Parts: sequence; C-alpha cells; structure tokens
Amino acid sequence: MVFHPPAWVPKLAIDPPDSIPIAEFMRNEAYGRHPLAQSHNPYTCGITGQTYSWPEFLERSELLARGLGANKALGWSPNVGTPWDKVACLFSLNTIDYITVAYAVHRFSGILTPASTAYSAPELQQQLVSANVKVLFTCLPLLETALEAAKGAGLSSDKVYLLPVPNADGSFPPQTTPLLTVNDLIRQGAASPVLPALRWSKGQGARQPAFLCYSSGTSGLPKAVMISHSNVIANSLQHYLYEKEARARRGVRTQVVVAPLPFSHIFGLVSVCHSNPWRGDGVVVLPKFEFEPFLATIQRFRANHLILVPPILVQMVSRLDVLQKYDLSSVHHIMSGAAPLAEDVVRGLQKAYPAWSIGQGWGMTETSTVVCWQSQDDVHLRGSGSLLPGARLKLMEPAPEDGSAPHGREITEYDTPGEIYVQAPSVVLGYLHNERATDETFVHHDDGRWIRTGDEGLMTVVPGSGNEHLVVVDRIKELIKVKGFQVAPAELEAHILGHPDVSDCAVIQVPDDRAGEVPKAFVVRDQAFQGSDAELAQRVAKHVEATMASYKWLKGGVDVTESIPKSPSGKILRRLLRDQEREKRRKQGSKL
Repeated sequence: MVFHPPAWVPKLAIDPPDSIPIAEFMRNEAYGRHPLAQSHNPYTCGITGQTYSWPEFLERSELLARGLGANKALGWSPNVGTPWDKVACLFSLNTIDYITVAYAVHRFSGILTPASTAYSAPELQQQLVSANVKVLFTCLPLLETALEAAKGAGLSSDKVYLLPVPNADGSFPPQTTPLLTVNDLIRQGAASPVLPALRWSKGQGARQPAFLCYSSGTSGLPKAVMISHSNVIANSLQHYLYEKEARARRGVRTQVVVAPLPFSHIFGLVSVCHSNPWRGDGVVVLPKFEFEPFLATIQRFRANHLILVPPILVQMVSRLDVLQKYDLSSVHHIMSGAAPLAEDVVRGLQKAYPAWSIGQGWGMTETSTVVCWQSQDDVHLRGSGSLLPGARLKLMEPAPEDGSAPHGREITEYDTPGEIYVQAPSVVLGYLHNERATDETFVHHDDGRWIRTGDEGLMTVVPGSGNEHLVVVDRIKELIKVKGFQVAPAELEAHILGHPDVSDCAVIQVPDDRAGEVPKAFVVRDQAFQGSDAELAQRVAKHVEATMASYKWLKGGVDVTESIPKSPSGKILRRLLRDQEREKRRKQGSKL
C-alpha cells in the first residue's frame, strides 16, 4: 500500500521549478515566497548581532562571485566549462556568509561540497580529492587542518579563502595569514566587471548538482550525494506548504529561528538555511553549539522556533535549573530531527514548559532532508510526523541480510514494520562515481523510481486526528548517528584493520544518553600480538582517536572476540552483533 500526505496537507500548487538556480528561487516572489520587504533578514550572527538585509545578502553573493571570477588562476566563467570544473569545498564553522559562498559558487553553475568541521586533515583531504575540489573556503579556527588537507590534495594555498568567524566575546581573531578573506573578494568584486547572466537550458536545475553532501547511504563508505537545485527548491516548497496551515491558525507570518546545527549537515543546509528564509523567517546563526550561549541567544533575539537534534534536547531536560536562568518565554515550537527523540525527553521538557509544542521530523541526505514532519496541531510522541506534500511512502519487508533477495513483500497493514521506501521531488540524483550504490539505493518498480532508505518503520493512525504518522522503529542500514552526525561502520572498520594487531573487526552502534548512539568495535587479535585484551582494546581506541573526527571515536568500547559473524558471502552480520549487544545490556540492566 502506498501512503500519501493527510487530507489536510495542501497540494503542491506548482511543480518545483526545474530550470533555475536555487538563489533565483529564493529571491523571486513569483514562486510564492514571503515578500522580501516583509521578511526578516535571512541570517543574523548570534554573537555579534551583525546582519544583512535580503538585498545586502544577495549583493554580497553577487560581488563575491565577481571576485572569484576576477581570479585568473581559477578561470571561472558562468557559461564556460562544466559544473565539475567549478567545485568548491566549504569547511567552516557556521557564519552568516555560509550561504553567500554557496550562491557565489552557483553563480558559475558550480557545485558546493560542505565538509564537517569535525573532520581531521586526512578525512577532509579525502573529500577534496573525491569531489575534485578547485577552491577551499575555511575559517581561522580550522585553518591548520584545512591547509594540511589542501596540501595533501594538491590544492595551492592561493585557492584557500577565509570566512570571518567571531570569538565567543564578539571579537575577531587577528588576521596573521596572507590568505584572502571573503570580504577581500567582495571588495575585489565591487571593482570587477559584471558577470554575464547564466544561460540554462530547460530542466537543467533538475539535472545539475548544487551540492555534494557526503552520506554513508544504506551501507559502505561515505559517498558524495548529488543534490540538484530542483531538489532543494522542492523541499523548501514542501516544507513551507506543510507548516502553512498551523502558522495561519496562530496568526504567525514570520518568526525568529535559532538552530545551532552545523550547516554542513543536510538538516542545517536545507531545512534551516533555505526553508526558513524562503518563508520570511530570520535565522540566528551560532558558529557552534555551546549550551549557555545557546540559551542566551534565545533570550536575546526572542526566538520563537528552535530546530534541534536530540542530544541538545537531552541536555535541556537534564539541566532544567540552567534553563530557568534565562527568559525562554518567546519559544512556542521546537522541532527535532537527524535522530530519534525519546518520549521521556519530550515529556520532561513539556512538564517544565507546558506552552512548548515539541515535534519530530524524519528524512535523510538522499531525500534533501525532510520527508515527514509533525504539525504543531498534530503531535504524536512516538512518531516522526506525516508526509509532506508531493511525497509518497511504502513499506517493504526487509531484505535478507545475506543479500539473497532485494526485498520482501509490500506491507499493506498499519502498525506493521517494514523498510521505508520513498518517492518525492526532493529525492536526489544519486551518488557521484558510484553506479553500484546508486542502483542499489534508487530502485525502479512498476510505479516509478523509489529510494530504499535503510530505515525500518511503520505507519500508524493517530487516535483523535485519524492522521497517518510514520514511526521509525529500527535502522536496517549500517549507518550510526552520533549527535546527528553520520558514522559509516565500513569506514571505521577499514581504519581499524590498518592496525597491525588486528586481523578482523566489525563496528556497530550502541545507545548513549548524550549522543544518542556511539560506535562500538569488535576486534579479532592478530596471532602475533601477545598482549592482553585490555591492552589491545586501548591500542585500537587510540588508533582511531589519532586520525579521525571525535564523533567517530569508539566511545561504545572495544570488545576483543574470537571471530566476526559473517554470511556465506562474507558480509558482516551486524544485526546479529547488535542483537547480542542488546541482550547483554538487558541482562546488565542497562538502557537497551
């Protein structure tokens, strides 16, 4: 059975425009956006208060593009070459110029690939190489890592540019490097010729990637997800229409949003940086999440809407005494995404703040973020909301872990779990240079192209409203979510197998109160290693910590085992390891 949005959800009034860049959609009121003159400034720095109006923001983006075009070494021109000749990486803490950079790159029909600020130099270098990056934007706090990665990728320092990021006290670190800044390029752009208009063919926005965001997909190593201009446009339209009804009932036209999520993450990049400004909201930008500065920002800017991830909400409910030091009375709605949110966390916060409505959403990088979302008028604590306009969903019996079949039968009953398959205009183009993974994930049935999400869920009917909500119950895919960040078991396993004392290994997720999940490794000792199990576990943990981002560290522990369970074809049976770990924790009385 194919599931659709509830009857109350408005239909898509127009087909998502497929022949324009994202920036044109964001500024053009003909497509239905909230009038620019009545909109909040799109991005405001939560530390310094610095902000730009919509006209100023768009002008900065255009001038930055001119500054890049003036760099003869780059040789960038809007209608010359291919998008793959103009790939830029953005490795920076959040700033009010994050999207300024994105639109400047898009002005050349270029592609932006955001990189996690938690990356080590080898991890960043891998992304620079795999995406064939020509220009790197970073910031002073990350400069050492950025330069090391750029050197390893063969990218000269004259193609590394800096974004200004304030210190916690509102000051800016001194400029001790000859590297050009975004502001330098904007000044150069003001003295440079006007760029020719883009000449796009019909449907180019649906074919051309705007972003390359890295995801593990349903299995394997991180892969570059090709997200088209039309994908981002579609999800912004879907999101706007879905929330339109509840806003109208409350008389809410625009609001102030605080969302301390990394803009390199798909949730921050699309849901925060595009959906909100398009409907006239103002986004208050924090370079990174720090608990009390986050609360102070809500108080200072009288924020109405918070977009968070579960670990932040867990901190909030466990530190209610700190929350009460701040005036949070302006908040009326909180949405959580990127990982499941426990019911007891929601209940704890609503007991302390009864006026808050707290909902969840569900999506993934490969759907350009949101597929399901909870309306303020239809919150179901177990669920992740109803389908957005234009989205369709069906449930399939999970494929056997040994790979003997692609999937089981289609599920037609409520409250019966199956693997989630999705159709939506926001579903992406596929994976860069990885046809096998694309074919495994984006499958064609009689009724069109579907994405296999690798998540297991069920559809339930909410008592009272009668609306269908998705409930995500498990993860079939191998992906681990640490504070909303993706961790690929295969990437950790490949790294651990490089340790001379390990002959085999497997990595799974285990629950964690603060992070949601953390990685745990099972390793088989090499025959030549004569030390204790504890010594081997310590060596493996340090091996990971030496070169990988902190959210990939083995905080779930390292177990030394005799063998790793595998299928006849050699595939690691991670679900068996997860079941064994769950049973072990149950016997110990731990959280399951």
